[in-house]
Amino acid sequence: MTDTSAIASLIAPTGRLRAAINVGNPVLAHKRADGSGAGVSVDLATRMAAQLGLPLDLQLFEAAAHSVDAVTQGLADVGFFAVDPVRGAGIGFSAPYVLIEGAYMVRSDSALTDNAQVDIAGHEVVVGQGSAYDLYLSRALKNARILRAPTSPAVVDVFLQPSGDVAAGVKVQLQAAVASQPGLRMLPGHFMLIQQAMGLPKTRCDAAIQWLADFVEEAKASGFVAQALAQHQVQGAVVAPAARQ
Repeated sequence: MTDTSAIASLIAPTGRLRAAINVGNPVLAHKRADGSGAGVSVDLATRMAAQLGLPLDLQLFEAAAHSVDAVTQGLADVGFFAVDPVRGAGIGFSAPYVLIEGAYMVRSDSALTDNAQVDIAGHEVVVGQGSAYDLYLSRALKNARILRAPTSPAVVDVFLQPSGDVAAGVKVQLQAAVASQPGLRMLPGHFMLIQQAMGLPKTRCDAAIQWLADFVEEAKASGFVAQALAQHQVQGAVVAPAARQ
């Protein structure tokens, strides 16, 4: 077993664990009225800092892309991201700790009834810039055009301007919009299943990345992730299965 103090210095060379938290993902994190962060991601960061014996500094970002940049550039030590090969160029990921559905929303009078009908020339799909949905749909959509909102939480507002034919994002967030706004409906099912994981800058050594991988597996196996989801009354996310050894 690697000495904890040695691993701590590899993961957090400043002596403080700098955790990038994307509060633009309402399923896993949000900003309180006093400006502090809360949610499953914050709980995991707090647990990680305690196990490493380090003080915790939370860095709150409104968009996933900014959180990714902070970790990739070494301005933060750890972050919470949807796994994506583009992000994998600069980030060493753990296995996922939760799975989140990505879904489509349309106007009630839309002719669209199925996810497979979205990718047609002339359709515009609104998505949060730099989000996992943006990265995925940039590869998956061959005919429809992507219209990027500044952040994932802004997708519904941009869609309601009105702009675009389809809104894409976190299923539970879009379902909340359908419940609160007349004239909207969901397309059935999901177009992708987000694997939400933790990650370190890829410049960190293999031992640091392996420690993070083990930390995530323990957090799932011990019930910590499930308890955090329940405590924060998270809907639309489930604990990811154990990683294959």
